[in-house]
Amino acid sequence: MQSFRSEIENPVVEKDILELERKIRLFKEGKIDEERFRSLRLARGVYGQRQLGVQMIRIKLPYGKVTSQQLHRIADVSDEYSTGKLHITTRQDIQIHHVSLDRAPELWAQLEKDDITLREACGNAVRNVTASETAGIDPKEPFDVTPYAHATFQFFLRNPICQEMGRKFKISFSATDEDSALSFMHDLGFIPKVLTVNGIEERGFKVLLAGGLGSQPREADVFYEFLEENLLIPTIEGVLRVFDRFGERTKRAKARLKFLVKEIGLEEFIQLVEEEKKALAYQAYPINLIEFEKSIQFNTNKIPHVNIIDNEEFKTWKKTNVFKQKQRGLYAIGIKVTLGDFTTDKARKLADLIRQYAANELRFTLRQNILIRHVKEAFLSFFYTELQKLGFAEVGYNSLTDITACPGTDTCNLGIASSTGIALELEKVLKNEYPEYAENKSLTIKISGCMNACGQHNMAHIGYQGMSINSGKFVAPALQVLIGGGVLGNGKGRFADKLIKIPSKRGPESLRILLNDFEINQQRNEDFLTYYDRQGKTYFYDILKHLSDTDNLTEGDFIDWGHDKQYVKAIGVGECAGVVIDLVATLLFESEEKLENASLALQEKQWSDSIYYSYSALINTAKAILTSEGEKTNTHAGIIKNFDDVFTNTQTIVLPTSFSEIVHQINKNEPSEEFANQYLSSAKNFYKTIDAFRKIVVQS
Repeated sequence: MQSFRSEIENPVVEKDILELERKIRLFKEGKIDEERFRSLRLARGVYGQRQLGVQMIRIKLPYGKVTSQQLHRIADVSDEYSTGKLHITTRQDIQIHHVSLDRAPELWAQLEKDDITLREACGNAVRNVTASETAGIDPKEPFDVTPYAHATFQFFLRNPICQEMGRKFKISFSATDEDSALSFMHDLGFIPKVLTVNGIEERGFKVLLAGGLGSQPREADVFYEFLEENLLIPTIEGVLRVFDRFGERTKRAKARLKFLVKEIGLEEFIQLVEEEKKALAYQAYPINLIEFEKSIQFNTNKIPHVNIIDNEEFKTWKKTNVFKQKQRGLYAIGIKVTLGDFTTDKARKLADLIRQYAANELRFTLRQNILIRHVKEAFLSFFYTELQKLGFAEVGYNSLTDITACPGTDTCNLGIASSTGIALELEKVLKNEYPEYAENKSLTIKISGCMNACGQHNMAHIGYQGMSINSGKFVAPALQVLIGGGVLGNGKGRFADKLIKIPSKRGPESLRILLNDFEINQQRNEDFLTYYDRQGKTYFYDILKHLSDTDNLTEGDFIDWGHDKQYVKAIGVGECAGVVIDLVATLLFESEEKLENASLALQEKQWSDSIYYSYSALINTAKAILTSEGEKTNTHAGIIKNFDDVFTNTQTIVLPTSFSEIVHQINKNEPSEEFANQYLSSAKNFYKTIDAFRKIVVQS
């Protein structure tokens, strides 16, 4: 296990991996409780799956970008530690499954050889920063958002302000007003804008705040119509600080940013962000664009001559899967990856293709596909024949036939019904009965295995959510049918209406009914959402109602898609940013670690990081003693108030001043060396006071 130490050049990364290794050992020895260990491993991309004894590993790939070398590395890791299969997520990550927990640190170390991380791919942190896969090549874009997405990823990776928030936090960057990165459903979404002032063009972003999906979807508020580019990082940090302090931490279902903004209101939230400005390490943060403005480099390999056997098929492929870039003479190729699943042998061949005949870059997409970038026009026929050999030349990229689905009951603890099974059946229906829809990019079908909406079902034109349905003494897998969602553009979207619950085996028939009705009743040039609004929700309920009848279920209805045994509803404990209940001793131990981190950051002259570690230690220590008294610890703000109410104001614990005054120094001072030293000293003294009080209580 220790062999990887000498292979890791970055000491911060090495320390992180060794810490995971150490905590795995302590967990196996029973020295760390399961809940706290879960929180630690999730923040390092290690996620429990439905099958006992194995883990899902999520590989964090900012805006989905990989090089040939990185893709080879991911394939090698999957072969060595997993099953040789790769899964593209709707956040442009790669997941591999069935990994032994003991081998996770070694796996991570192998990935880091090519600058690939697991850090904060799961857990209560800033998740993978996503972006339109066409960023940098889109003819319609005001400017390339890639460097801004990259800067955001780098700045907040391992940043102490976002390591232990109440829930996960999602950020996206769209390339254009078409909003293909779905800003309206993110905690923070950014759409590029150019403002002309006195004849000078200035870059910036329209900023969307507090959107989300799940069981209670919420459309994001407009935070800024135009935010200057150098205020991007300070603004995100201000939002994260407020969310960390005021966000819910006990009630998992209410812990996302959308609930905080809904509760206190947008104006108050903006005011709280304003109050954080003085504490920020940077009042402005210029984005380095140089690395992203270099000319595109190509290998000098000549393409082999190829003969296209079916020219009509080739033309259709170019029409549905090939896109002209803004760079003259270059094209992007979209690869439709069914359910986002592909194997490592295909990954390696794809990696070789982009290195030898393109510009050594591809991006995994938000719709679980692959986009090859920077292909010369003369190379298209060669790429077509090579992709055909891999089964990667199927037409219909980003069309209706390209269905998005989460893993569902295949591996996820929260899956209720098979999302992948029904997705495959619906794709068969479309391919065999409605082939014309391979060219229709104005309609989407999305499927989730439960209400958490990892498959984004409630923002699709036609969505399906995995459920169960009772029929006498047996339970059958079911689907909630939703209609009417979609992306409207420029930060606007709409969520689908829930229509009716039907047995899963009737899913294909529901799709036939909807498409047939659309073809018959669609008015000239009418899009699907206009047609839905014109007909009305009740109309669609009526045409699907007969499918909900459970009096006539057959034996096959009790077997889910992709299975051969009778369905059993089995839901485990969800781990995706799960909120845990901490033991007092564990919390105090963690406070010691945070104080140590504050000291180390101080030595490295990272004043802002040191201050936030000290803040975290103060909150954690107060939470520990409040927990021992059975008091509420829902939010950081609540912890501060409750500590004063329970201990300071009653003189049960004597402090130099109120706990609130001690803590709130953080947003009243600039992040200087002097204040960092002073704040750390306050945190250490507070910890000593609480530790002494706790020992007296335990001994009495």
